[in-house]
Amino acid sequence: MIVILTTSPTIEEAEVLARKIIEAKLAACVQVVPQVTSFYFWETEVIKDSEQLLLIKTLPEKFDRLKDFIQKNHSYDVPEIVALSAEKVSENYLNWIKDSIEKM
Repeated sequence: MIVILTTSPTIEEAEVLARKIIEAKLAACVQVVPQVTSFYFWETEVIKDSEQLLLIKTLPEKFDRLKDFIQKNHSYDVPEIVALSAEKVSENYLNWIKDSIEKM
């Protein structure tokens, strides 16, 4: 299992993106964490923004399709797309992830 992180400028966009990811069968679960504060360089400035964090639970073999999907459906020119490998996952949860994605 991997967890993919991305952010969105608004809660509305985050929820639309989350729903589309699930409907496209690219993940078993997407959690939207509202109101995270991000600091980053954009062009020559340090920017402080309020964003929504999406935690996308999926399988490693879905990464490339999910990355392409996010890039095509995101409002940012350069969306954050970071995959973290889950070192340890409960067997029941991992089975649920696999079953959910395969059923979709």
